[in-house]
Amino acid sequence: MPESLVLLQTGNHIARITLNRPNQKNEINLQMGQELDEICRRINQDNDIYVVIITGVGEVFCGGSERQKPGKNQPRSEVETALKYNAAASVASIEKPVIAAINGDAVGDGLELALACDVRMAAQHARFGLPEIEAGLIPADGGTQRLPRIIGRGKALEMVLTGEIIGAAEALENGLVTKVLPPESLTAEVEALAKAMAAKAPVSLRYIKEAINKGLDMTMEQGLRLEADLYFLLHTTGDRTEGIKAFQQKRPPEFKGR
Repeated sequence: MPESLVLLQTGNHIARITLNRPNQKNEINLQMGQELDEICRRINQDNDIYVVIITGVGEVFCGGSERQKPGKNQPRSEVETALKYNAAASVASIEKPVIAAINGDAVGDGLELALACDVRMAAQHARFGLPEIEAGLIPADGGTQRLPRIIGRGKALEMVLTGEIIGAAEALENGLVTKVLPPESLTAEVEALAKAMAAKAPVSLRYIKEAINKGLDMTMEQGLRLEADLYFLLHTTGDRTEGIKAFQQKRPPEFKGR
């Protein structure tokens, strides 16, 4: 049986996804894409998971994908098959908050994978870029859509049109990541953030993510209506009742995700 290229650990309402192909810079191939897609489906079905962390083994977060390698002439059928397992699309489908612990370079599909997460924290030595144009390609896993929504149209165009690779400090300045840390501190900082989120009401976490992500593609009026609908839905949940009781009894709430 082939070695798993994506590892999953769960505990304390947190799922930890680790890309496990360090000798190939955690590049995404078909097997990794399939495994990641299956894990993301499992996470959505597991009501005991409130928050997700994704990172890579070794010193690289994700160096791209095999289909992006310059000079690699794949048969059309193979390319089409690979496109069915786009990693970023799988991660973007997760309904719970996802934190990217970017432990090293996030390039090509690797950056697109990070862009599909909700919060990105990076090690100081990490680099970021979408260099597909160097091989006569364009990003094909959401890069042209998610990057400008996060860092703005102008800088996104500059990066994609030139294939520019930027460092962690510039990524922080542009809003691509929320925090840059020494490599030895990254895991602890991400874990602390995940635990803080996991202590909150899980239904509220999901609804906040839905309201913000969907609202960006709506008019203000539509977004406000979505926010109101989700707000009223929360009043029908057991977690909302528990929140009120905990406040009245002056104790920490014990949310159950229902």
